Amino acid sequence: MMELMKENTLSKLTKKATKPEIAMAVEKLFGVKVLKVNTINVSGKTRRVGRNYGKTSDWKKAIVTIDTNPSDTTYLAEGGKVKKVAKKYKDSIEEFMGA
Repeated sequence: MMELMKENTLSKLTKKATKPEIAMAVEKLFGVKVLKVNTINVSGKTRRVGRNYGKTSDWKKAIVTIDTNPSDTTYLAEGGKVKKVAKKYKDSIEEFMGA
């Protein structure tokens, strides 16, 4: 099962982003099948400029696990017939620079 999953890290997300929103955005932007999303809240660092102290902003980091071998989905339709849905998913995420 481990060879079917691959983890990719997304950095600098908004603090308000939820796991379902992140999963939908990754599936839409990159065309991959997302299996799970883990998030980490990263607190900002204290910085000093001269005698003044400040703090960098807090942000959220996401670790997204994608399916590298997506299979067809089957379900029962009307009349007990078996239907297959074959969505076209990529098996990796290429580097994405801006939108």
